[in-house]
Amino acid sequence: MTTVADIINNMEGKFNPAAAAGLDLVFQFNIEDDSNFYAVIKDGTCSVNQGDAEDPNVTLIMDAATLQGVISGETDGMQAFMGGKLRAEGDMMLALKLGELFPV
Repeated sequence: MTTVADIINNMEGKFNPAAAAGLDLVFQFNIEDDSNFYAVIKDGTCSVNQGDAEDPNVTLIMDAATLQGVISGETDGMQAFMGGKLRAEGDMMLALKLGELFPV
C-alpha cells in the first residue's frame, strides 16, 4: 500500500506551475490514520512538508485510503466530500483548485 510519505513525494512531481501563477496558498492535509502534511503554493512553486502549517487557507481531513484515491484519480474529491470521507475547514472553494494544481 502507498504510504502518505510516498504520496507527498509524488505530489511535487504532479504539480502544475501554470495553474499556480499569482497564488499564495497553504493547503493542510490532516490524515486521520497517518502523518499530517501541508503544501505551500506560491508564485508558481510548490513545496510539500510533513507536519502542520501555521495558518493554512484550507484544511482537508481524510484517511490515508481516501487521500490515495483522490490523488490517483480513482476517487472523485467532490464525491468523497459529499460521502463524508473528506472534510474541509477554512476556504472550501480553494479545495476545488487542487485538481488544477495537481492534475492526475
